[in-house]
Amino acid sequence: MAADKPLLTVDNRSFRYGDGCFETMKVYQGQLLLADLHFERLIASMHILHFHIPAHFTKEYFTGLILELCRENGVSQLARVRLTVWRSGTGFYGPVDHRPEFMIQCWSLPRHIFELNESGLSLDVFPDAVKNGDKLSNLKSNNCLPYVLGALYAKEHQLSEVLLLNQYGRAADTTIANIFIIQGKRVITPPLAEGCVCGVMRKHLLMSDLPYKLEEQPLTLRDIENADEVFLTNAIYGIRWVGQFRDTSYGNANVAILHDLLYEALL
Repeated sequence: MAADKPLLTVDNRSFRYGDGCFETMKVYQGQLLLADLHFERLIASMHILHFHIPAHFTKEYFTGLILELCRENGVSQLARVRLTVWRSGTGFYGPVDHRPEFMIQCWSLPRHIFELNESGLSLDVFPDAVKNGDKLSNLKSNNCLPYVLGALYAKEHQLSEVLLLNQYGRAADTTIANIFIIQGKRVITPPLAEGCVCGVMRKHLLMSDLPYKLEEQPLTLRDIENADEVFLTNAIYGIRWVGQFRDTSYGNANVAILHDLLYEALL
């Protein structure tokens, strides 16, 4: 169905309550990258949200639909895909139907998406929302208001991205990415208990065999300011380096190495 055609009713629970979750994925040369991790997270998220998951909701089922859609739209070589899931039925806050419905969308991506960004990102703290370290914070939820407002704040202040903090004033994540710092040969990212989204590229990096010591530990703002390098990860961009956080500037020598190693293993 064309993107400009009506699809959802006003009773849709994602529209009314943000009652659902989503996955943003990348297709390259007719293959869905990191499919295992994406569908592991999708099923885990649906369990957390108490969906009644049909038996046919498998990786193979969704991968087939995604690749077919990309072929029909002529974007199989390189595409961004969004799979949105929401709870069926009506009702108010208390749902009356726990079956899932879903929608798949795809868009072409430029080839330079695989390249490390030439200019470092500018990053600062978004002051108007706090992420709590509960299991809902780890979801790619259809309720994205903190990230929407964070993106608006970044635009208003001429920033590339903003950092969202948890209730302890430590780093959680950014509007569309997980945050990592490099200190010597240590690569550090906040654990899920700190309130960050359970990012697929984050998990892939932590599972990779790399010439660095990868660790999960809480990150204070001072930790970020004292880091040798800082970078962000997500499933579309892979790795992007941060050039400035507040008054601190960074290089990207180690990030460039990680970027190349990551894509060598991925593609």
